[in-house]
Amino acid sequence: MDDLGAQLRQTRTEAGVTLASMAARTSYSVSHLSNVEAGRRAATPDIVLAYARLLGEGEMRRRQMFGLAAGVVAPVVTGELIRAGFSAALRGRTAEEDWRERVDQYGRDYMAVGAVALQSRLANDLVVLQQHLDTPVMWSHAARALVTYGKTTPNPAEAIRWYDLARVAADRSDDLAVRVWVRGRAAIALAYEGAALTTARRYAEQGVALSDRPSLGRVQALMAQAHVAAGRGDQASAVALDTDSRRVFDLVASPDGEVSDTAVPPWRMETFRSMLYARLGMPGPGTEAQEEADRTRPVDLPRFATHIELHRGLTMVKSGDRAGGVAYAQRAMDALPVERRSQSLTLMLREVEQAAARQRA
Repeated sequence: MDDLGAQLRQTRTEAGVTLASMAARTSYSVSHLSNVEAGRRAATPDIVLAYARLLGEGEMRRRQMFGLAAGVVAPVVTGELIRAGFSAALRGRTAEEDWRERVDQYGRDYMAVGAVALQSRLANDLVVLQQHLDTPVMWSHAARALVTYGKTTPNPAEAIRWYDLARVAADRSDDLAVRVWVRGRAAIALAYEGAALTTARRYAEQGVALSDRPSLGRVQALMAQAHVAAGRGDQASAVALDTDSRRVFDLVASPDGEVSDTAVPPWRMETFRSMLYARLGMPGPGTEAQEEADRTRPVDLPRFATHIELHRGLTMVKSGDRAGGVAYAQRAMDALPVERRSQSLTLMLREVEQAAARQRA
């Protein structure tokens, strides 16, 4: 324990990060981290992974930090992995099938639980998964898991670092569908949030250029381009790209009952479109999209119901009701339990407030 805490302290100081800054960027207090670094408290897997994420800049330091993380986290889950591995083998399953199922489950869990609840568990598996990247299929599983992990991070800049890793992993898989999906999913994640539009545009353009075959990755890349156009104030291009995206969506839409981050059923497509038309200040198609999303969305996804309510608040602001729109959006956010909230919701509420401030100016 003393040695591990000392290694964490050494890596932090070499990175030029103060203890106060480290505490501000994690969920731990200065006194708790100080005790961990001094060996007076245990360096739990969550803390080691937090240090690894925040201090792992540069190839050498990244290897050092994730080596530490693997040493702490892997023993925690080794017994479960051995049991699962033997159980899979006895059922005639391969490691690749086991990891595919595990990553698929994270896609489903992302829709139902908050980012905080998901992040630590997914981080544990990523530490182990990186030790098994010996086939193209395993790289494809890693790519999808990394995109989901990026969605659990607290800010767009950190998410982009994970999306970039996911793109590299997808390219290692030689799976064209995964390569397009990773870029399209990362692009719509950023563009829908109105964050890092230049990066969102780059991801989307790459996804569209890789293949013109209809796919969910292409749907999301085209929809991301529509949101980027809306961010530039280019209404004509945004509407045209929405039309293109829907044309592809009609060919590849996920079933209504499929609830996963890798799926785009009708209610989710209408959620993307609802935000697009709220941004454009076009209440007609926006209201239609909102009503369709509410009609078809599964009842057990309250976080996504809040998305639509925030879109309605933005629509009100764009229509001139600044105070009413902000109040409506804030009430919607307050009604959702804190543990269910996400980075996307926080950024959307901020966008509503900023739109109101610009109108006052």
